[in-house]
Order: sequence, then structure tokens, then C-alpha cells
Amino acid sequence: MNSKLENMLNEVLKILKYDYKAKVVKSNIENIDFQCDDAFKLAKIYHKAPFIIAEEIVNKLKENENFEEYFKEVNVAKPGFINMVVSDKLISQSLRELMKKDKLGATKENETIVLDYGGPNVAKPLHVGHLRPAIIGQAIYNILKFKGNKTIGDVHLGDIGAQMGQVIYGIIQDFPNTKYEDITFDLDYLNITYPKMSALCKENEEVRKKCAEITKKLQEGDKNYQILWKKIYDLSVSDIKRIYDYLNVHFDYWYGESDSYKQFPEMMEYLDKLSCVKIDDGAKIIDVKEEDDKIEIPPCIIQKSDGAYLYATSDLGTIWQREKEFQPDEIIYIVDGRQSMHFTQVFRAAKKTGIYKGKLFHYGNGTVNGKDNKPFKTRNGDALKLEDLIKEVKDEFISKREENKNMDKEDVNKIVNAILKFADLQNDLTKNYIFDIKKFSEVNGKTGPYLLYTYLRINKLLKEEKGKLSDTIYNDVDRNLRLKLLEVSAVINEASKERKPHIIASYLYELCVIANNFYQENHVSNLKGQIKIDYNIVLTYNNLVLKTLLSLLGIEIPKSM
Repeated sequence: MNSKLENMLNEVLKILKYDYKAKVVKSNIENIDFQCDDAFKLAKIYHKAPFIIAEEIVNKLKENENFEEYFKEVNVAKPGFINMVVSDKLISQSLRELMKKDKLGATKENETIVLDYGGPNVAKPLHVGHLRPAIIGQAIYNILKFKGNKTIGDVHLGDIGAQMGQVIYGIIQDFPNTKYEDITFDLDYLNITYPKMSALCKENEEVRKKCAEITKKLQEGDKNYQILWKKIYDLSVSDIKRIYDYLNVHFDYWYGESDSYKQFPEMMEYLDKLSCVKIDDGAKIIDVKEEDDKIEIPPCIIQKSDGAYLYATSDLGTIWQREKEFQPDEIIYIVDGRQSMHFTQVFRAAKKTGIYKGKLFHYGNGTVNGKDNKPFKTRNGDALKLEDLIKEVKDEFISKREENKNMDKEDVNKIVNAILKFADLQNDLTKNYIFDIKKFSEVNGKTGPYLLYTYLRINKLLKEEKGKLSDTIYNDVDRNLRLKLLEVSAVINEASKERKPHIIASYLYELCVIANNFYQENHVSNLKGQIKIDYNIVLTYNNLVLKTLLSLLGIEIPKSM
């Protein structure tokens, strides 16, 4: 609808000899549908008062032969705002046109985009800090794919870092005089061994050095350590996949840091020829500071003086690999915002060395906090396991009502997912948020269950009706719902452009509130004739929008609740 209004305004501007393209936006003023603020910009260009320009535009607009087809009312509000109330006919006509469009009218894109999200460390259980990168990353992946892009999701496992040396050291201590091939252990063993060895390394410098030595030898390809690494990897990754599958989070590739290490010989040979790679106190560095930096940006160290590689080298190797395999237009990282300095260094190093010439973005997510507004912890002060959080949410939902105890298990899992995901995705990804299990498990309020209940409630009313949507709008709630549905294309486009799923989450909640008002005030099941046909068509499209947008957020709809 915006484009139709803008086209009419542009005709008027042309007649008035204003060389300018109009922009129409949704109004936040009650009883006003749209607003145009361009008179202020035109005033600066043409040195006239905004109010005078706005009046010229409105007067000329009212002379247009299609004015009544488009508008109920247009007026000027001081000091120069043009306020518009559109006609019922334009609303209904625009909605009929939207219903015929593919992808809810969202514009199409065609880029190759790699998304790096998840980022768990092998040998360590997933904790609550892994929730946000996984579900935000999956939502962005879904949105970009929906728009027509070729999306490539990579979990980017931390599978060859310091924790591996520590766990291997622990295994060697626990299984003395045993061939590495004959050593067996389970997931419970890993979950105990890593924190035990991590704590020991903090207390005992000698042990820390031995673990670091094991890590270095593992990274260099030590065959004995590789045997234990494979056992650890298979156990841990199998469990990581199980939890991600539960959350409906999926990846096209399960590459890890170990894959980036395979790129090092080729990449380092390339880097060693560049003048921007320098030796500083025995270490290889790339100076990445820029003249307009507001803060100090340290050099990117790619190899230590002892020959060891670092986290930055691994990420550069990963970029090298992605460029070689996929030639992406863009690489997106959904990783904790506290790593922003690291990504600034790596991105600048990648650009400065010519390793990658495309677009690089780090969308740094905030933390999931408890009621104390600090990152979620157990009573012992440890990071809460993600599996334990999922269980707490499930227990809370089941305890809400007696009938929940007898619900289909698959439906319960879908609702638990909706609770976790909507609690998170309704927030700007850059912000921290407080996860209140009781609040977000309710069927009322801004929650996942509220969205699911709205869909299921309306779905019960829908019946196949012959006929088409008329131009008649019957009351204010009907008008509000149709106008809200007309926003969906712009919402998807904006969420895609900004890479922010909360734009869709906010729209979903607002749409559900309006749809519930519509349902409650219009007594749809008792109606007959054209009004029944119209309402059924509007509600059917409403539920198509709800289902589609929920799927973009990774939320599935249960059969009942």
C-alpha cells in the first residue's frame, strides 16, 4: 500500500515542480494510518516553510481524480506533517493483491551468505550461553533463506582448543598403562572430567603446561592424541546434535576449528609473502589499527613465538576455507557480543591481507540473565546446562494446568520450544534479557504460548468458503486487522535487512492481539453471507501469516494445547 500512496504523492510533487521522491510511513497517531514528513526536507531544499509546502501538496492531492479511491481524509498538522486516513476500498484492494503474492510479498534477494552460529566447544556440555547464538542464528538463517538467498549454516565447533588438551590429560591420568585404542568412557565421564581438569589447571601451573603441550601436539597431528580426540569428539558432538535437534536448530556443515587447521599450511604460505605480516618479538602479527579508531585496537597475532596458533588464526583459516569452498557475498557471525574486539581484529586482518573481499558482520548477542539480571547460573555458581534449562521450562509448563500433564509429548516439546525461543527473540539480539520461566510459560501476555493459542483458536473457526474478499470493512477491529496484515511484507524485508528477528517477533505479538480482539468482538461463528465470507478470508490469511512467521523464528505449531 505504501508504494501506491508514494506514487500518487510523487505525481503531485512532479506537478508542483519539486524534484524529490516521497516517503510514506506508518503513523503512530491514533486514527491516522500513514504520515509523510517530506515537507521538512523539501523546506531545506527550496527555502520555504514546511507548513506551506505540506498545504500545497495536500491541496494538489485533493484535486487528483483518484483521491476518494485512495483516501478518507488527508490533512496537514503543524509544523508540516501530512496525515493520511486511507479508504476502505484501498485497504481491501491492497489486501486482495497481497494474498496473491508469493512469500507474503517480501522482496526477493539472491546472495550467498554463510552464517556462523552455535559455536559450542566439544568435550563440554551445552550451557545456557549457547541458547542465544543458536536460536538467533537459526532465525536469521530462516529469514534470509525465505527471501531467496543461498544460506549456508556452519556450527563452527571449538573442537581442538585448550579444553581438549585438558580432557586428554585427565583421561591419561585415569587410564594409566592402557592402550589409547582400548580406553572407553561415556558422556557422564566427560562432563565430570572437563570441569575437574579445568579447575586443576588454574591451581597447578605444571599441569596447565602439560595440558597446553598436549593441545599443541594434538593441533600438530599427534596420532596417539588423535585417537582419544576422536572418541571425545564422537561422544560430545552426538550429544550436542541431540539438544540442537530438540531446539529445531540445524546446520548445513559441522566444521570445527580442526578443519581450519588444515588450511594453515596454504594460508600461512600466502601470509608470509605479505608486507603487512610482521615479526614482533618472535610472533607473527598484523597491525590492524586505523587512523579514526576511538579506542586502541591491538595487533592481530596469528602465530606465537613458539610456533603455536591462536583463536584468531583459526578464524582466519575458517574465512580462508569458506572463501575457497563457497565464495560467499557475506559471512555473518552470531556470537556473544563480548567478543567484539576479537572480530574487529580478525575482520580487519582478513581485509588487509586480501583473504576475503566480501562483507563480514558480527552480530553480537547479549546474555540470558536470571532475576538478578546477571548471566544465568546454578546455585553453585556454574553456568546452567542448557538441557537443565529446557527441563525446568518443561516442568513449569506441565505444572501450570492439570490437563497439561496429559498432553501429547510432541506438542509439549513444541510449546517448550516456543517458550524458549519467543522469550529470547522478542528482544533485540544485542540486548541482555531476563528469562522469567513462570512469566514466559503463561498462555497470556507476550509469550510463545499466547501466539500458539491464538493460531489454534482461530484455526478452529476456519471453514472453506467460496467467494472473494469484498471492499466492505465492517468495523474498527476489522479495519485494524486488515491494515496490520498489510504490514507483513515490510516487516520481513526490514528483519532481513537489519538481521534482527525481534522485528518479526514484535509484529507477531501485535498481530495476535489485534486478531484476538477481532475474534472476540465479531462472533465470527454466528455470521452468514458476505460478512462470513470476508471474515473467513481475512482470518485464513491471518493464520497463514502467523504460521509462516512463526516458522521463520523456528517455532512449530502443536496440534492442540
